[in-house]
Amino acid sequence: MQASPAPLFDRPAWMGLLSRAAPQMLAERLALALPEGLADHSLLRGPEVGSVMVQGRMGGTGDAFHLGEMTVTRCSVRLATGEVGHAVVQGRSAEQARRAAVVDALLQNPLHAGLHSSLLAPLAEAEATAARGRAEKAAATQVEFFTLMRGEDA
Repeated sequence: MQASPAPLFDRPAWMGLLSRAAPQMLAERLALALPEGLADHSLLRGPEVGSVMVQGRMGGTGDAFHLGEMTVTRCSVRLATGEVGHAVVQGRSAEQARRAAVVDALLQNPLHAGLHSSLLAPLAEAEATAARGRAEKAAATQVEFFTLMRGEDA
């Protein structure tokens, strides 16, 4: 018996990707991937708006400190087939949280493995493109300093 190939994304990766996806893009890509609409589901929790405390670290490695609060929306759904999906997204978009939770539930079922390539891969590419754009913009403002050798330093 041959082992099935590993999915493009594991669950923590796709949940992170769904939570960071632009609401408009997730809605558009989901409409293309599931033209019949969201799968039949019932709400287990939410969508509920709340806030979480965001922590930072000095220099990325130092002691943690409270940076402030961030608004999030969470949602949990159960599909008619029994899979349970969860989502927490930044902001107050109840529909974004519901969509992400339904996709999380769908991706747990092997019958929906096509969503990896039709939905997650384009979202990951859009995220990578945006990150490259930010990196290029930051690189354009980079300043390099140099020191001329003075006579007494020789």
